[in-house]
Amino acid sequence: MTPSSLLRLLTWLSPAFPTGAFAYSQGLEWAIENGDVKDEASLTLWLEDLLHHGSLWSDVIILRCTRRSAPAAWPTIASEAASLALAHERRLETLAQGAAFRLAAAPWACPALENWGDAPLPQPVALGVLAAHDAIDEDDLALGFLQAGIANLVSASVRLVPLGQTAGLRVQAKLASAILAVVQASRGLPLTACGGACFATDIASMRHETQYTRLFRS
Repeated sequence: MTPSSLLRLLTWLSPAFPTGAFAYSQGLEWAIENGDVKDEASLTLWLEDLLHHGSLWSDVIILRCTRRSAPAAWPTIASEAASLALAHERRLETLAQGAAFRLAAAPWACPALENWGDAPLPQPVALGVLAAHDAIDEDDLALGFLQAGIANLVSASVRLVPLGQTAGLRVQAKLASAILAVVQASRGLPLTACGGACFATDIASMRHETQYTRLFRS
């Protein structure tokens, strides 16, 4: 990856990029209130499952497929990606972030995003379209995406459990090998490889919809 490409990718995945990612927890808020996630060890296991068997696994495949596919295939990928969101708030999360990403990406003048229209635009599809426009390397894209996703969920957990900042950083350090393994395992997979078995996460996302007191949108 060239230095300029790396700078663009870091910008798009930065917490400062205005997609509103900080407002979503993918059901973690309910899992923490329910006692399923209560400390550093349980958070590490929860996030590792998401990487190997849950939303992050499916999303990185969607991202990769978008990046390497022809533009004519993008609407179909987007439609299938939206259908994978089992909970209402999980669907809201990916579509709202995708719409926000599209608006924030205006400085990079990507015609495919600018002319997307009113069709659903999941967040990994939006990122994949812009990455294709700017010829970002697919493996680097997948690595950055997973690292950003884990960092966002760790940040939410630091506020919710609560965990100290140092404990949160330890969780990220422990998950580095899992992130690298998923980048390698997802390489070249078709869209049909999406799917998972993180039932607790799906249930947590659904229960979050009616949680009495909450700070996050999912």
